[in-house]
Amino acid sequence: MRRSLYDLTQHGLSRLDALAPEARVSRWVFLRLLGLIYLIAFLSLGSQLLGLVGSQGILPADPFLHAVRGQFGLERYWLAPTLCWFGVSDAWLRGFCVTGGLFALLLLLDVAPALMLTLLWATYLSLTTVCRDFLGFQWDNLLLEAGFLAIFLSPLRWRPAFARDPAPSRTVVWLLRWLLFRLMFSSGVVKLASGDATWRHLTALTAHFETQPLPTWMAWYAHQLPVWLLQAVCLVMFGIELIVPFLIFGPRRLRLLACSILIGFQLLIMATGNYAFFNLLTIALCLLLLDDAVWPTRWSDVLNRARRRMTRSTRHWPWWVLAPLTVVVLVATSLDLSARLFRWTPSWAPIVTLERAVAPFRTLNSYGLFAVMTTSRQEIVVEGSQDGITWLPYEFRDKPGDPYRRPRVIAPHQPRLDWQMWFAALGSYQDNPWFLSFCGQLLRGSPEVLRLLDKNPFPHTPPRYLRALMYEYHFTDGTMRRRTGLWWRRELKGFYCPTLSLQARE
Repeated sequence: MRRSLYDLTQHGLSRLDALAPEARVSRWVFLRLLGLIYLIAFLSLGSQLLGLVGSQGILPADPFLHAVRGQFGLERYWLAPTLCWFGVSDAWLRGFCVTGGLFALLLLLDVAPALMLTLLWATYLSLTTVCRDFLGFQWDNLLLEAGFLAIFLSPLRWRPAFARDPAPSRTVVWLLRWLLFRLMFSSGVVKLASGDATWRHLTALTAHFETQPLPTWMAWYAHQLPVWLLQAVCLVMFGIELIVPFLIFGPRRLRLLACSILIGFQLLIMATGNYAFFNLLTIALCLLLLDDAVWPTRWSDVLNRARRRMTRSTRHWPWWVLAPLTVVVLVATSLDLSARLFRWTPSWAPIVTLERAVAPFRTLNSYGLFAVMTTSRQEIVVEGSQDGITWLPYEFRDKPGDPYRRPRVIAPHQPRLDWQMWFAALGSYQDNPWFLSFCGQLLRGSPEVLRLLDKNPFPHTPPRYLRALMYEYHFTDGTMRRRTGLWWRRELKGFYCPTLSLQARE
């Protein structure tokens, strides 16, 4: 008698449930993907670093470290943890990106994974410390936290030996799952806790696709969807952020369901917005919800054959390392999450001391994007002039400027200056001192800063005057785009800052 499809499905699921829930393959894939993300991060930053914090950059790193050295004694090494204390010249900064990329390549090749992850974490932390505003995004913190925990997930060996690796520490696997839970659940909590009316009325997505920092061209199409559908999508999003994360701690089948939903959610976000390597890193964390039975059978066969002849050449991290790590991570992050949920501030002295001690290392973090939805898109247009009468605009590489230019898909690369311009438009130039420094470097004609831009209207001589105008941008509708070719329509709102000139300073 033929067995029904239902019986075969149930038999298959039962067989999978019976297998040992090891995650050696998932760990191997996660670490390779983490190496790829580190490589992308260093390559992306390396193409911009000198323009951001080099000697002729917007926020030079050397004066910053000099000021920290003058204000603090030996405490500076803890408050500003960076290898740049050994050197912060342009050559040193380039060297950090190059060596970080080499460490990432070695991790991809499975060479000394624990050591490579330690060096990657230290190198990226060093750059985040000196880059300040430009590396202050939540995915930079997420990479540091996930990368730090991954050190203790990786096997202790020097050469590639995947098939002989023992199963990963379940404690560290669960710490990384806890990180994924906090990341997703906090994103939902902050939206409701903020009291923002657009989230409460489920209308936030009617503005989000248009007002997010760097939308893709697909965001234009998403913005055209009917309001009722966007409200339904918003409701589903709350379900994904507030309910699905609890499935992470459920039985195996629920974890697999959570993995599928969360990965699908990240792919949808990737389609409509450029969020650097954030979505890719979140997907990597989701893979740790899988066990070896999910992967192709031939991979499991290789592991099973190797297991029978496995030696003790690969060692685990000792319990006396993992135990205090687990306690510190769980205590600090649980208190932070509960403070967000119940709106209280920890005041017990040991907890406050712990938070202050770990804060400079950006390895135990708070998460939650778009707590308050931006409902209008303000864009700063920077213009230069030689005579104060004729003004020519600087064109940025990726942020909206020319209304005819189609929004691009650039992730996982992140143009750091373009992102900061979005944040600057939310406030005033007084709130963003780096913006005046940026304008000063344009007036000086800094080649490193000009390389961050797409179009320099003054290729021979820097302008004598600079001004910044504020525009309000909106996506066009289908009729206007077909008729005019415009992706954006904009309206001048006034000056962002007064006219600037180096001669005026002198």
